Amino acid sequence: MAMNIKRALISQPQPATGKSPYFDLADKYGIEFIFKPFIRVDPIPAKDFRQQKVNILDHTAVIFTSRHAVDHFFRLCQELRITVPEDMKYFCITETVALYIQKYVQYRKRKVFFGTTGKVDGLMVPILKHKTEKFLQPMSNVHSGELTRLLNENGISHTEAVMYLTVSNEFSKDEIDTYDMLVFFSPAGIESLQKNWPDFVQDKKIIGCFGAPTAKAIRDAGLRLDIEAPVEGITSMSAALDKWLAANR
Repeated sequence: MAMNIKRALISQPQPATGKSPYFDLADKYGIEFIFKPFIRVDPIPAKDFRQQKVNILDHTAVIFTSRHAVDHFFRLCQELRITVPEDMKYFCITETVALYIQKYVQYRKRKVFFGTTGKVDGLMVPILKHKTEKFLQPMSNVHSGELTRLLNENGISHTEAVMYLTVSNEFSKDEIDTYDMLVFFSPAGIESLQKNWPDFVQDKKIIGCFGAPTAKAIRDAGLRLDIEAPVEGITSMSAALDKWLAANR
């Protein structure tokens, strides 16, 4: 058994199908993966969004940093009975998010741009090529502020709009002690850990994460980061886990 890892918490929803690579890892290493997010995303009702006094149609481009942002932007447009113009441009953090837009609009008829690094600085590359657009930035009530800083530094006209809430899920008092490994996917997950267990001591517990902002949040919290993705040659969290587990048998 890899360092006696028996139970690992994957802070994401349970996979919808049985083809998840996590199930393959469970069989390969004899580990039980428990899927339970540290956080959940709640919608902001249209009436509360109106209080922000943001006019979506005042903008010519939308910045999406997650699929949650896509979902709640189009949800609010529907609730507010707003027809998004055909010439609206979309700037996405990754190609995966860009392709997700197809759930709501015909991809080929829209102007869609995306970064190639999966990071905010990569997203700024296409944004800076379209500096004259008026950008709308759908976001959660919990965010790093990094994108806002870069937009301001580069003189990009933009409006921030909170369209969804990131809320901590409740965990039982002793639940965290039943896991040998914790895997995070957002800085908000780290905040939830600190909120639920203010006296948390990592000790031998293995911590992994996906994404540079999450890695930074873990280190800023004074925790030891054992497994990180993406890194050179490893693009997924499951691949990073596989490599680490194989090396620590």
